[in-house]
Amino acid sequence: MDVLANLIGGFEAALSLKYLLLAALGVTLGTIVGVLPGIGPALTIALLLPLTYDFDPTGAFVMFAGIYYGGMYGGSTTSILLNTPGESASVATTLEGFPMARAGRGGAALATAAIGSFVAGTISTVAITFLAPFFAQVATTFRPADYFALMVLAFASVTALVGRSLVRGLTSLFLGLFMGLIGIDQLTGQERYTFGVQQLLNGLDVVVVAVGLFAVGEALYVAARMRHDTEEIVPVRGRIGMTRQEWARSWKSWIRGTLIGFPFGTLPTGGAEIPTFISYNVEKHLSRHKDEFGRGAIEGVAGPEAANNAAFSGVLVPLLTLGIPTSATAAILLAAFQIFNLQPGPLLFEKAPDLVWTLIASLYIGNVMLLVLNYPLIRLWVRLLSIPRPLLYSGILLFATLGVYSLANSFVDLMVMYAIGILGFFMRRYDFPVGPVILGVILGPLMEAQFRRALQINEGDPSVFFTRPLSLVLLLLALLALLLPYLPPLISRMRGGRPERGRAVFGEGKED
Repeated sequence: MDVLANLIGGFEAALSLKYLLLAALGVTLGTIVGVLPGIGPALTIALLLPLTYDFDPTGAFVMFAGIYYGGMYGGSTTSILLNTPGESASVATTLEGFPMARAGRGGAALATAAIGSFVAGTISTVAITFLAPFFAQVATTFRPADYFALMVLAFASVTALVGRSLVRGLTSLFLGLFMGLIGIDQLTGQERYTFGVQQLLNGLDVVVVAVGLFAVGEALYVAARMRHDTEEIVPVRGRIGMTRQEWARSWKSWIRGTLIGFPFGTLPTGGAEIPTFISYNVEKHLSRHKDEFGRGAIEGVAGPEAANNAAFSGVLVPLLTLGIPTSATAAILLAAFQIFNLQPGPLLFEKAPDLVWTLIASLYIGNVMLLVLNYPLIRLWVRLLSIPRPLLYSGILLFATLGVYSLANSFVDLMVMYAIGILGFFMRRYDFPVGPVILGVILGPLMEAQFRRALQINEGDPSVFFTRPLSLVLLLLALLALLLPYLPPLISRMRGGRPERGRAVFGEGKED
């Protein structure tokens, strides 16, 4: 009953004109950035962080949640019509979506993606409503050693499961951890890696790092590939919608995709890549139309899109209840919490209940807004694909520069942003994941603080991390996450078969 009472209170606030307008703004921006290739919700939220310093926290997160959900809706458009997934989680959609578009069924593919996203988002939001308070209550039993082990698990799983190389993932993570060390040590007061620059005494601003990695790095990368990339936009022919048979083939896939995606989102597994491909393989196995797979099976769009949306919704559970981001966008949202001097975790439900329940209520409202906004206006969003890339990304660079400079009127911040942006360009160029970097910058200092606190409580004895059952289990899971990519080839060798790469499936269908 407390959950329902809190949710009703959240709706009372979320239905006010102010928050309705912010939600509408968020879902509209999210849809636009989702449609435009290469621009995702993480980049957009990073760009808007400097502008929200004067917002009230609830309004800012209502808008960010709208961008977050809208980006998931719009991302299917480029996958289906361009065969260009905006994010790795959309790769599975291209496998059947693009063949459907080339066969003149792009309207049906876009429709099942939009409705499937709505179904998955609604079911997932109901799950968040009832699971988040339970997880928050459980999290109150965590001790510093447990939090340290949980962050190690987050680092290990995200690093191991994002990207194609564990070494590259670990390199990105340690780079982020190094950035998090810059500044004054909170316990000893000593300077660390500031190189005599006074502006670095307070450490690297998370906003500067995020904008540099996601905005500047992406703009430079797109500019470098502009002469080599050729895009074929398949026009949407015929009506936007599905036949009765396509409805019948889609609705079960939406449910199955949601049930697969949401649990993965709540775990630190590195995003939605795994559940989308699991959903695709499940649909291929259960479908009565197996001969259509590879040539445009609608189940191969409905299932992965629902799993993608559900997984991203599930990310909010560990973010709100434990303060652990399990994706790049969630890491940017964690940075936004820190801007407003809020720390996500079990105490957030006690210290800022109005924010939490208004945010959850806004997810229901934003989901309905997105369906109303997306389904009838699909053709309008498709026209955004004709925006010239040079104009689009030069605007992003200008917006990023003005936004970061407005933080403290500091040229040092601009130099740091562009230095990190150049680093982000080379990371994309040589296939280093950027997610672990931002995760290391944000969680690194928190992990260090929990590690030191645990040692102080235990008088310097490190056995505290292994004597507490919860800490031990989390550390063993972290070790398993690091070994997981190597298990498929190892099992194959033991069976005497041909070794296969553990992540080969996650690159399927993706064009370089």
